[in-house]
Amino acid sequence: MTEFKDQDLGGAQFENVNLSEARFHNINLSGVAFDNVNLNGATIHAVMIGASINGDIRDLTVYGVDVIPLVDAELNRRHPGREKMRPRDADGYREAWELLERLWAETVEKARALPPELLHESINGEWSFIETQRHLVFATDAWVRRAVLGDPAPWDPLDLPHDEMPDEPAVPRDRAVRPSLDEVLALRADRMATVRTLFAELTDERLSEQTVPVAEPGYPASESYPVRDCLGAVLSEEWEHRMYAERDLAALKV
Repeated sequence: MTEFKDQDLGGAQFENVNLSEARFHNINLSGVAFDNVNLNGATIHAVMIGASINGDIRDLTVYGVDVIPLVDAELNRRHPGREKMRPRDADGYREAWELLERLWAETVEKARALPPELLHESINGEWSFIETQRHLVFATDAWVRRAVLGDPAPWDPLDLPHDEMPDEPAVPRDRAVRPSLDEVLALRADRMATVRTLFAELTDERLSEQTVPVAEPGYPASESYPVRDCLGAVLSEEWEHRMYAERDLAALKV
């Protein structure tokens, strides 16, 4: 085991590093940024003033209290409709998708009111509005067209995978291309129509099934997945990225 004791590692960069089962004692982590970090099972005894935590967080206890139900309730209060993004039956998935389409139509109208060049601008290192649309095309291609519908090569050249995904030769990843808003929205409309059709035909029995693994390489990996999880991933991506888009469009408008 490597031991770091009485050392100044301020400003160090850690990427693709395994720190599982590591122990930290009397450590200064002020101002650090954790991105795509696996903290499953972590125990933290710390001073946390002004800290911000976001991500896939479950079963988080603070002073022995599970705070996630409290956070969920407050987020649902602030953002009506969020509670619909975890449906339990086919009708719930249809209702959630109808809501998402309405909300995205409102967000797109806000984007159209801005100068086109601003839609390629990044706010605080996050994806631009155009890149967000490209990523949602990728999410639909991955979890609906590939995983659920079985298309081995559902990709469009404008697909934009998440940054943490390792390069996969079969999956496009062109960060330099700058499509117009109309171009990327046409692609989005096609993919959203695919989801709409799938949800229109969805049954409770289908939700309980497993997908048939796609043999060809790509993303997600060639495995079997619960249909419910695949479609839930799409709802989550759509909801969260619209929230980010709304936040960043407001900043661009100032």
